[in-house]
Amino acid sequence: MSATALTGVTPPAPVGRGARWIAVLVCWLLIVFDGYDLIVFGTVKPSLMEEWGMSQATAGTVGSSAFLGMMIGAVFAGRLSDGLGRKKTVVWCTVVFSLATVACAVAPNEWVFALLRLVAGLGLGGLVPSANALAADFIPPRWRSAMATLMMSGVPIGGSLAALTGIPVIPADWFGWDGWRWMFVFPVLALVVLVPVALKVIPADPSREQRAAAAAAEVHRPGFGSLLRPPYLTMSILFAVATLATLFAWYGLGTELPNLMRLQGAQLGGALTFALVLNLGAVLGSVLTAWAGDRFGPVLTGAVAAGAAAGGLLVIMVVGDDPVWLIYLMLVLAGVGTHGTQSLIIGAITLYYPDSLRGTALGWALGVGRIGAVLAPQTAGLVLGGFADPADGVYPVFMLFAGAAAVSTVLQFALLPVIKKARQVPRPAQPQPAA
Repeated sequence: MSATALTGVTPPAPVGRGARWIAVLVCWLLIVFDGYDLIVFGTVKPSLMEEWGMSQATAGTVGSSAFLGMMIGAVFAGRLSDGLGRKKTVVWCTVVFSLATVACAVAPNEWVFALLRLVAGLGLGGLVPSANALAADFIPPRWRSAMATLMMSGVPIGGSLAALTGIPVIPADWFGWDGWRWMFVFPVLALVVLVPVALKVIPADPSREQRAAAAAAEVHRPGFGSLLRPPYLTMSILFAVATLATLFAWYGLGTELPNLMRLQGAQLGGALTFALVLNLGAVLGSVLTAWAGDRFGPVLTGAVAAGAAAGGLLVIMVVGDDPVWLIYLMLVLAGVGTHGTQSLIIGAITLYYPDSLRGTALGWALGVGRIGAVLAPQTAGLVLGGFADPADGVYPVFMLFAGAAAVSTVLQFALLPVIKKARQVPRPAQPQPAA
């Protein structure tokens, strides 16, 4: 029986092809700002430590604050996107992280700064699962995994912009403001430009009655109750823990790499160049893993990519800081492997869960995964602070990130038979967007 017959409500009209792709583009641009905001702390961390006299451990705590907010935001925004609507959730998340990030520019001390980063994290954490769920609504199932991987290319592109911007801006002193403060002003563009565009071009959310009609046609109701029981229980747990390990490695490198390279003797510009190389590798990884994930499957490709990242980080430990070209190459591999793996996990979730659970599943995996992002800078700060000379802790920190990538590899291989078993369970036909 159709949803209309069950509820007496006409389902929403199909969205045209052009409108769908414009909506996907806007979501991608928002993720670019998300990526900038995530990586910007790593670019300014040495300046903050110098201005406010922070220890390595305190800097790690401050760096973790945004990821704590992201953990909370991802869990609840994913559920809200399935219940309240994708568009509303995406817009509100953008407003929250933009306002809080701009406020960071006037923070008087590290603790006010950390609080504002936590609030920004609520929006940042909610944006990625909501934007990916919204984009997946407009993409035929055949292309959802590859498109989710390409969507996530916005994160390292934003990170690359943060590193490129930081090279001339951070050492500057404009209008009596230190350069690092200006780094937190630029995301206001997301608020004043992209939010109005999103409100204009993204199709309206279905009404409460239309969402009820769609839910009536689904066997699996939105919510964690359906997500955390058979046939999805084991799959949901493995996806979440694999995300935790992957984000520990990816965001650990993203926030700590400039600091690690400064401890190794690099000047600020050189340290930011290493961060730029990592993020450019992640951009390359988004393209390569989108192709490979479509050809070989997102989970198998993710397992191999994470293993490659672990290998690249181990090579950095073995060769030290010379030759530099080899360090750059291994950082590209680490960027391909860590961010590419996370993009593939997101793609797999959009592919292997039904429409009614997609936003919740993304929020669950990214929410639990943000525990890894929270722990990474905090753990790195504690390790570095545990040595009389923090430079002696650089290689142990790299070992932590390499180990996390290796754990992700193991968990994704364990996912393969679980996904195969879950897909054998009959599911209702899903409505597909018009080609």
